[in-house]
Amino acid sequence: MELTSVLNFLENRTILVTGATGFLAKIFVEKILRVQPNVKKLYLLLRAADDKSAMQRFNNEVVGKDLFKVLREKCGPNFTTFVSQRTTIVPGDITCENLGVNDTNLLEQMWKEVDIVVNLAATTNFDERYDVALGLNTFGARHVLNFAKKCNKLKVLLHVSTAYVCGEKEGLMLEKPYYMGETLNGTLGLDIEAEKKVMDEKLKQLNAENASEKSITTTMKELGLERARKYGWPNTYVFTKAMGEMLLGKLKEEVPLVINRPTIITSTFKEPFPGWVEGIRTIDSLAVGYGKGRITCFLGNPKTILDVIPADMVVNSMIVAMMAHADQKGSETIYQIGSSVSNPLNITNLRDYGFNYFRKNPWINKVDGKPIIVGKVNVLSSMDSFQRYMALHYMLPLKVCFISPYIYTCYILDIHY
Repeated sequence: MELTSVLNFLENRTILVTGATGFLAKIFVEKILRVQPNVKKLYLLLRAADDKSAMQRFNNEVVGKDLFKVLREKCGPNFTTFVSQRTTIVPGDITCENLGVNDTNLLEQMWKEVDIVVNLAATTNFDERYDVALGLNTFGARHVLNFAKKCNKLKVLLHVSTAYVCGEKEGLMLEKPYYMGETLNGTLGLDIEAEKKVMDEKLKQLNAENASEKSITTTMKELGLERARKYGWPNTYVFTKAMGEMLLGKLKEEVPLVINRPTIITSTFKEPFPGWVEGIRTIDSLAVGYGKGRITCFLGNPKTILDVIPADMVVNSMIVAMMAHADQKGSETIYQIGSSVSNPLNITNLRDYGFNYFRKNPWINKVDGKPIIVGKVNVLSSMDSFQRYMALHYMLPLKVCFISPYIYTCYILDIHY
């Protein structure tokens, strides 16, 4: 698909983006503003109490980031004016009807103008509280769909899910929808409304018992994992995202629906510049731990493929999918965005890339200012090799440290064996 046709599609469009302060949403917004300055309007929905706090969040957590430096340089002194003319910051919450937008005039304006709805609001915590995950990932998706149905000019609804709604199954995962009540392990009885009832009853019980907030959080996290595993999903995050997909597919009616399922999202590959990432995300913790010299071994099959995809490639796929399926009434299209088929990365590759990078660009120790020298990570392919490694490198030194002072004390007291 030619770049010119994509740019033409984006020209004069009005796009609603939910979860606008999220990692992927920021990259999406920056891309649209940078490549198509003639976009008509971006309505950016984010959680905030009022307009003022919403604008503060947008300035601090979105355009204030280094991610926007290329656009800032491109616009020069007109940057602030350019952004303000093309964005409307909307305080809201997808866990509520009408996305929590209280301004009725603004609602009417959005329903009149919006061409494209992009749902990026979600919680990605694997062990999130069940009530929170259901509210955002499952019923939040339904609220976004209901909002999209009210948009008079709607061309497409793009919902970003995750490739791991497929669970832990091996082999080729097809781009197929999940139907209401479908489970990964074949267990019967999955009913989304019943799941909400289970959650509500548990919360009611905890409140009746005057449970502490800490106890409620722990219990609701445990409930989410319990419900997910009952039906074959490994964690609350992917379970609630799968149920969100089910609701969208069931209730979409004439709405053109695209579901994007990215794999492990990493830093940017190319745009707006290589290597931009926010915080320590997913696989990033391995790189940081290794660079600091804290990870010396890794348990896993050296040939295991780690399916990672740069964030800017995910955004590119979103934009192209929006264009490709605009105005296809009642359609449901699913794209899984990953690298494992066309450009697989296995654990051995990751180890070698990490070693070569940190050998040339060592992490600097903040305490003494010296570079941290790393060696190649030992990839341990079995539990036996892992236990041997732990015994040799950790258990044995600990035993020596424990025995040595005892022997020294015996020598001073002239106690002989």
